Amino acid sequence: MRVTALFCAVAVLACAGVRPVRAQSLADIAKQEEERQKKVRQPAKVYTNKDLGTPPTVTAAPPADPAKPADAAAKPAADKPADDKKDAGPAKDQKYWSERKKALDAKLERDRVLADAMQSRINGLTTDFAARSDPAQRAVIERDRQRAVAELDGLTKSIKDDQKALADFDEEARKASVPPGWLR
Repeated sequence: MRVTALFCAVAVLACAGVRPVRAQSLADIAKQEEERQKKVRQPAKVYTNKDLGTPPTVTAAPPADPAKPADAAAKPAADKPADDKKDAGPAKDQKYWSERKKALDAKLERDRVLADAMQSRINGLTTDFAARSDPAQRAVIERDRQRAVAELDGLTKSIKDDQKALADFDEEARKASVPPGWLR
């Protein structure tokens, strides 16, 4: 009896300290968020390489020869093509890096799926070979199995090459100070 009374007393004291919790409604949360957004300043302009353009190239003019007219000294500089176009490769912006990363990832994934499929084919041919007793059928199955093994070896090498290409790509991106978000 004493244990029951003690238990009831503890339960009453524990419940006395508990107050009901009122959950916020979605409308209250939306109002709070709207007020918060009104207080937040607009972000500053973010400049990218596209905004900056290419810097002008400064070339030193050769010293003017007093025997030649001034037009002749300026003419060689005008005939030279612009040096800023010699590295006319693709623009290495976010699109370039993300598309290249996706292409490398897709090739690696495709090679892995093909390797898994080829391993399943090899397993099936091995089982089929063991189940056959006819030497002619076993010879055909063994020839197909050997081809599949050779193809699996090629796919395994391709997977290693893909992994190396991804590692090289990551290193190139690191050296070029590419933000990690661009590589997703």
